[in-house]
Amino acid sequence: MKKQRLIVIGNGMAGIRTVEELLKIAPDAYDVTVFGAEPHCNYNRILLSPVLAGEKTLNDIILNDDDWYASNGITLHKGRKVVAIDRRRRLVRTEDGLEAGYDRLLLATGSMPFMLPVPGRDLQGVIGFRDIRDVELMLEASQKYRHAVVIGGGLLGLEAANGLKKRGMAVTVVHLLDTLMERQLDKPAADLLKRALEDSGLDFRMEAQTEAILGHDRVTGVRFKDGSETPADLVVMAVGIRPNVDLAKSAGIHCERGILVNDTLQTFDPRIYAVGECVQHRKQLFGLVAPLFEQAKVCANHLAEYGIARYEGSVTSTKLKVTGIDLFSAGEFQGGNGYEELLFQDPARGIYKKLVVESNRIKGAVLYGDTGDGAWYFQLMRDGTDISAFRENILFGQAHLGDAGHGADNRAALMPDTAEVCGCNGVCKKTIVDAIVQKKLFTLEDVRTHTKASASCGSCTGLVEQILQSTLGSDYSVSPAKKPLCKCTDHTHEEVREAIRAESLKSIPEVMRFLNWKTVDGCHSCRPALNYYLLCQWPNEYRDDPQSRFINERAHANIQKDGTYSVVPRIWGGVTNPRELRAIADVAEKFEIPTVKITGGQRIDLLGVPKQQLPAVWAELGKHGLVSGHAYGKSLRTVKTCVGKEWCRFGTQDSTKMGIDLEKMTWGSWTPAKVKMAVSGCPRNCAEATIKDFGVVAVDSGWELHVGGNGGVKVRATDFLCKVDTEEEVKEYCGAYMQLYREEARYLERTAHWIERVGLAYVQERIVSNPESRRALYERFLESQKSAQIDPWAVLAKESERQHFEPLRKVG
Repeated sequence: MKKQRLIVIGNGMAGIRTVEELLKIAPDAYDVTVFGAEPHCNYNRILLSPVLAGEKTLNDIILNDDDWYASNGITLHKGRKVVAIDRRRRLVRTEDGLEAGYDRLLLATGSMPFMLPVPGRDLQGVIGFRDIRDVELMLEASQKYRHAVVIGGGLLGLEAANGLKKRGMAVTVVHLLDTLMERQLDKPAADLLKRALEDSGLDFRMEAQTEAILGHDRVTGVRFKDGSETPADLVVMAVGIRPNVDLAKSAGIHCERGILVNDTLQTFDPRIYAVGECVQHRKQLFGLVAPLFEQAKVCANHLAEYGIARYEGSVTSTKLKVTGIDLFSAGEFQGGNGYEELLFQDPARGIYKKLVVESNRIKGAVLYGDTGDGAWYFQLMRDGTDISAFRENILFGQAHLGDAGHGADNRAALMPDTAEVCGCNGVCKKTIVDAIVQKKLFTLEDVRTHTKASASCGSCTGLVEQILQSTLGSDYSVSPAKKPLCKCTDHTHEEVREAIRAESLKSIPEVMRFLNWKTVDGCHSCRPALNYYLLCQWPNEYRDDPQSRFINERAHANIQKDGTYSVVPRIWGGVTNPRELRAIADVAEKFEIPTVKITGGQRIDLLGVPKQQLPAVWAELGKHGLVSGHAYGKSLRTVKTCVGKEWCRFGTQDSTKMGIDLEKMTWGSWTPAKVKMAVSGCPRNCAEATIKDFGVVAVDSGWELHVGGNGGVKVRATDFLCKVDTEEEVKEYCGAYMQLYREEARYLERTAHWIERVGLAYVQERIVSNPESRRALYERFLESQKSAQIDPWAVLAKESERQHFEPLRKVG
């Protein structure tokens, strides 16, 4: 088929990001032509400030060089400004008369700096701060002249001022209001910033209105409304931007403040799309990187004719580093009537934190000096998490949940390049930083794709985000609020699960067809997730797909580094007997298993079993009633117990029996991620129940139930769910909790992360406050267990199944 012709007007970050997304999902759909008014390849406009400050060069901030365009078959016209669009003939015309036809047109014309309409604004030495040419003019001026005035105390103005100061100029910042960066900071944080910038050598004229720029041929000064003047050899106007809509208007495309687009990024002309700072979507304009990249992904989806993605706006946060000072803001950070404000101030350390809260949900945040928890606060805000369970500690950050890299930002900055960041995949800091810089990565998902850091257990996510933030500064792009299940689809985990339920989809191909999957067979991320979601929704109808499981679950044993496997029989509640021990010893001797180890979950691990011997080992163990311990599974692993009141003089309840009962009720259940339980016979908590996914602590009057704990790399203490009186209630609450987690958590999301996302109050509302909801969940869990509690070892140990474990024979 003949390719369609796509013309992109604008060679900036939004337009080329759209092309990049399009090449990922439909690389052969279009012949692409790009027109850029500047004589450069696509560069990172947000890093102009480091270029001005002498920290980077133009080559350092190039995102896509000439070779990239050539290797992807893209025709690039640099320095060629498009001046007309003929919609009837479907062609564009450049300033020098070149015409090119299109089937689809993408407008990514960006924005222009707003220049104050005051006398003298056309003088030589009066410039904006928007592109490389502006930076070149500032650098030339800094070599010849002494005094600079920057009009505008927003982010761009302060970055320009800092860069010019580093180039040796005396800089005065003029701001109309009494608050610097009023769009990102409240008054207390802005005052801290102003004092710090004054200490660094900048001067400020606050609440000053510019009346005129003075001079004849070249600027010599600035006069204010009050009649005062200040000398200036260079004036940089950084008072805002306006969408560049002139070309669109001249072509008759409907515009207001920006080019109007719908949720598909389509203009009123169905053949013409628009993305970036030039667009207006649901009355909003955009200037940050994250929304532009979200728009690019949706637009590419529709250009590729998948037609399933929608752009519904962006919830944005701002993470900045202004002259070495860390700032973060998000949401309704100003607060006001109807909001509560949680404050933490430490003037001596230069730290200020404010959380704006409504109904125990974060609505906004401002952080100054210590922004390490900004990403966490932002996630809580986007997810609408009820913070009542940890409100008293929230200003101290995520450290109270365990150290997973969420401490102060300087932890990432001070780490040596050789420090290991991701223990699961053995990724060091230098690998991550090099990937970010060399491959032009902007998001956590990009880093995961290229380095595997944080792609496994996720406990290093916070640290990886900090490295991203410290490497990119304000260019860091947070993950979109609507996070797709994987790169094969634009649908979220929740949307996929709802489609499976509402449309009665009962196989992976059915799901992929109905939701217009981008790849025919899916990938290693989505296939296991879909397999689990189908199994959870249709426990009695769906047939598990082993090929959609990871190797450990497929082989029903944990693979070791030498290619052998470990076998862990289930030891109910950690209680065994001489017969079981003798059987395990006999198996170890018979098959010459090299290592027998007691695990942390009170079980016995047989390590070093060759794959072809697994069925025989399982069959031998099965003769003595030993079943799979699911040590390899996204399922119940262990129920750890202490001896309880039967033997211990401190025990208040029979914790051993309770643990065995819970394990026999819950074993075999597939869950989004691994689940561990524990039952302690008294508040001394010898079984460590308060760092388990579900923990039970016996007290004189009954049982305390705890949820959402996590040991390992990121230790998280449990949240107290409730107290119950009887053993039957423990089992009912446990089953209901397991089922709620099974039905609503995302695949690979541990209970600790799930509860942090949805909030303890939500879990309590569904299980504690609502008996009908609890009983319904418990009944669904018991029903699903009827088909789940089948020992996979017994099935695979049959002679007819053993060929799956035999090595391939050589032919000839």
